Amino acid sequence: MRGIGAPFPGVQHSRCDGRPSYSRAVASERRRRWRDYRTRAGRRPVREFLRDLSDADLAAVVAAMKEVAVDGLVAARHLRGDIYEVRADGERVTYRLLFATEGRRHQVLLGLEAFGKKTQTTPPREIALAERRLRDWRSRARQGTPDPSQI
Repeated sequence: MRGIGAPFPGVQHSRCDGRPSYSRAVASERRRRWRDYRTRAGRRPVREFLRDLSDADLAAVVAAMKEVAVDGLVAARHLRGDIYEVRADGERVTYRLLFATEGRRHQVLLGLEAFGKKTQTTPPREIALAERRLRDWRSRARQGTPDPSQI
């Protein structure tokens, strides 16, 4: 995804001697990163959705994703089970990205579904799709099925 790699833009860290200081909390936040769901066939629906956005809308979505990567789940909305939502206001529509945390320390933010909408509530069918994709991701991880991109 374009533009997601810059850690902590605009964040200042300093000690009394003027050198940078990084606490354990900041160090653990630095390890939080986004990945996108891949189907068994290798499709990447979230990445495909983001690729089709205008530059301004993409920038808004990436900014919201960075906020979650830095601040954690407090910057997201819990929907149900392991599914969370991050919202981004585009030029004419609000974008939603549904994700779950993965990894031993929940450092991986797994993008499961992305869509644009104009209503306040998240459609139940979108949440159900994200849940199915998460179950598929986890079942393939348990089976040791290789990621299609690495074949």
